[in-house]
Amino acid sequence: MQSSTSGAEEVRRLQRRFEREHSARLAAEAIAEEGLRELYARQQQLLLLEAIAAAANQSKSVESALQFALTAVCESTGWPLGHAYLVPSEGAKRLRSTGIWHRPQAGDMRAFFNATEMTDFEWGAGLPGRVLVTSAPAWIADVTAESNFPRAHDAMKAGLKSAFAFPVLVGTDVAAVLEFFSDKASTPDQILLRLMSQIGTQLGRVIERKRAENDLLHDASHDPLTTLPNRVLFLELLARAVARNQRRPETMFAVLFIDLDRFKVVNDSLGHHAGDHLLVEVAARLSASLRQSDMVARSNAPRHGTCDTLARLGGDEFTILLDDLSDLSEAVGVADRIQKTLAAPFVVEGQEFYASASIGIASSKTGYTSADAVLRDADLAMYRAKTFGKARYEIYDQTMHEAAINRLTLETNLRKALKNEEFVLHYQPIVLLSTAEIIGFEALVRWQKPDSDLVYPGDFIDVAEDTGLILFIGMWVLREACRTMRLWQQEFPRQQPLIISINVSARQFAQQDIVQQIRQIIHETGIDPHTVKLEITESVTMDDAERTVRVLSELKELGVRFSIDDFGTGYSSFSYLHRFPVDTLKIDRSFISRMEQSGESFEIVQTIMHLSRNLGMQVVAEGTETEAHVETLRSLGCDFGQGYFFSKPLSNAAAHDLLQASTPMANAPRAKRPLATSRSAKRSAPPCAQHPVISTGVNAALSR
Repeated sequence: MQSSTSGAEEVRRLQRRFEREHSARLAAEAIAEEGLRELYARQQQLLLLEAIAAAANQSKSVESALQFALTAVCESTGWPLGHAYLVPSEGAKRLRSTGIWHRPQAGDMRAFFNATEMTDFEWGAGLPGRVLVTSAPAWIADVTAESNFPRAHDAMKAGLKSAFAFPVLVGTDVAAVLEFFSDKASTPDQILLRLMSQIGTQLGRVIERKRAENDLLHDASHDPLTTLPNRVLFLELLARAVARNQRRPETMFAVLFIDLDRFKVVNDSLGHHAGDHLLVEVAARLSASLRQSDMVARSNAPRHGTCDTLARLGGDEFTILLDDLSDLSEAVGVADRIQKTLAAPFVVEGQEFYASASIGIASSKTGYTSADAVLRDADLAMYRAKTFGKARYEIYDQTMHEAAINRLTLETNLRKALKNEEFVLHYQPIVLLSTAEIIGFEALVRWQKPDSDLVYPGDFIDVAEDTGLILFIGMWVLREACRTMRLWQQEFPRQQPLIISINVSARQFAQQDIVQQIRQIIHETGIDPHTVKLEITESVTMDDAERTVRVLSELKELGVRFSIDDFGTGYSSFSYLHRFPVDTLKIDRSFISRMEQSGESFEIVQTIMHLSRNLGMQVVAEGTETEAHVETLRSLGCDFGQGYFFSKPLSNAAAHDLLQASTPMANAPRAKRPLATSRSAKRSAPPCAQHPVISTGVNAALSR
């Protein structure tokens, strides 16, 4: 009996032992299984993180990286709906909804999608705004019961329950927020949220890198001074507008080419720093003149408002692309606003400065196939505006293109003319009115084309000025005129040597080494500098009065003398005029020709005479064509005359013959017979003067 009892006890003991061991094995298996599940989950998380990191690093844009992350998270976690927001600019305290989604295939969620995409979440508003504030993941167990969830009604209709969101961080700043939704209620999953934080950090590195790349691209496509788009970016945008117009001819665009008038004055007088300051101010005013857009276009919404692009091409040149025009009058309206906004004075380096602009307009109505052609034609129209008086706009038409072709041909021929030495000088006598004696000549350039008539300066000087060819032509004129006059002075010696007057253009005078160039020519030709008179215009003297004083003073030290040409036709500042070491004022021919018909012209001539006497200057009257002109000028005390009454401009040989014929008769008395000949500008024989000294010489010259 005892043996039976002890056997039963042993069985129970063994059974308990077996149960303990079995339980231990089950527990161990459970622990192992849980560990395996955790390991598997961890492996899946690592795979997800690695996949997102790899895809993000290969993405061409932030948007594509966010799209991949949304899809990967949804597919990995089983959450069916994901959406992305972006912070519109660094430091902004709001989130802009994007069109980046991972959407379920079933269910009517249109109302929820629309509510999401049409909402920009401010600081702290809703789930995205909450993440923006905290810079940390957030979880909502039931969105329909959440007080701070503006889309709760639409979420409930879509059958959505739980939601979570996490930030994409660049450093400590939120750059984007990704949110996810499920149709099941669920409590916060801290492991999942930690993983999402890691994903957010990885995506943040992508955004940071893309921002750096964008900064480089921005620097390459924007003007560093004004931060406006540069020529490269403007042409890219214009090319898109041209392509769109070719696909849809009903769409219309226009380009405004803007060039500031007299900008060089600021640079030359106040320095480049002041010029840069003015350009920044001008850019701001031009921007304010654009058509204003009153709505921000959504990625899934129709376009509203306008698309205007202001760019700086370089220097003082700006361009505007006006897209989505309904009529060309809109472009004209922008041009008008630009002129008005530039009318107010600018303050540059403590000084007031008034600016204006010449504007050319080219529109898609012309039918363009390239951006370069649009810009070219807008530039042509701008040049026309500048030619017609500045501070205005011109609209491109086909005649401008034809004129540009002719102009290009002229420029090419001018270059050939320089190379082939086709330029010649003619000389027009300058006469002492009191004695009728020739005291000198003005050298006038002509273009003698092979087997063709002479080309006069009015037909080519403007092109020479604009292209810079005037620098070469001008120096040739100066050297040739000095060389010729030196020969004449030696052949026809006088107590007062003959003088030579030579025009100096604005571009010549602006050269930094103008003094050295003139000194070298005087040295090479051996001419007495006191017999060289340089003629400059009022505009040259006023562009930079301080420099003018300095340059003229340096040349004056060489012995060179000066005339202000076409005096009275430009803007003169008498406060500066008395400081210029000028010897002579040349009254413009327009005043001389109207003296008899216009009391105003007579008064202008009389005023110039008074001014010259007060300043100790001599006066030359250009365009002296009648005996009445001569008598009136002599009565006013005018010193010298120059014009067709005495002689037309003569070739070198004819001027030489005139000097040869007139020298022995230098003191002959004035004849009493009147002048009788045609006044045609193209006459073959200009009027012979009433003075024998001039008359005899001209007849001799023309008889050759």
